[in-house]
Amino acid sequence: MSASGDGTVGKALEVLDQVASFGRPVRFSELLDASPFPKATLYRFVQTLTNQGMLSFDPDRGMYAPGVRLVRLAHAAWQTASLAPIAQSHIDQLSADVGETVHLAQLDTAQVIYVDKRNAAEPVQMYSQSGKVGPAYCTGVGKVMLAYLPDPALAEVLAQQSYHRFTDTTHTSEASLRGELADIRANGYGFDREEHEPGIICVALPILTETNRVLGALSVTSTTTRTNLAGLESLVDRIRATAQAISKEAASWHFPVNANT
Repeated sequence: MSASGDGTVGKALEVLDQVASFGRPVRFSELLDASPFPKATLYRFVQTLTNQGMLSFDPDRGMYAPGVRLVRLAHAAWQTASLAPIAQSHIDQLSADVGETVHLAQLDTAQVIYVDKRNAAEPVQMYSQSGKVGPAYCTGVGKVMLAYLPDPALAEVLAQQSYHRFTDTTHTSEASLRGELADIRANGYGFDREEHEPGIICVALPILTETNRVLGALSVTSTTTRTNLAGLESLVDRIRATAQAISKEAASWHFPVNANT
């Protein structure tokens, strides 16, 4: 979603998002190819962001990357505006107990951001990594958070989903997704049925306040070669206990609840 309606600051943040989306140092020409801004405008933003330490420039390679100041701000946000610090010991224990990959996620507007992760005893290569942003409509953590949004916020977020088909089981319409969200609300948990990546499955539960406001979500993730949905479903009570423990600890901490909720 474009932030251009927020003026200069919004446009600068778009440029930062664009640089970060490459996942590697990037040349100005690559930014320009994907940018909605004219060359002169983009160059002005890139230079300002570099001067402010939000981007760094390698003159030898002619490439830009997130700057040290941005890293410092991100670290401060991780400590004060994410569930990660208070959830750390809880997901450590959950991962040790179940022997599978554990994800901790929060909603970032209409997307999911993975704020922490614990690998299984035998790690599996998958998309999700701490700090990465993913789609909400086809991930277990995303769907269980969507299921507990109030109706106005849910409508707004669903309208921003891409509904791109990643696999044969991916939801490709709002109507299809809404049907599953109703089931999740009734059951209290949901699944990723290889909807984002082939062979990757998970069971996920929301982390809620006492009034059912969404703080985040937990998932236990595995592969179809190692287990199945029924096997993951058997872990629901253990995951729920962890989610409740995190919620209880968050209640005594001034945690910023997602604006959509």
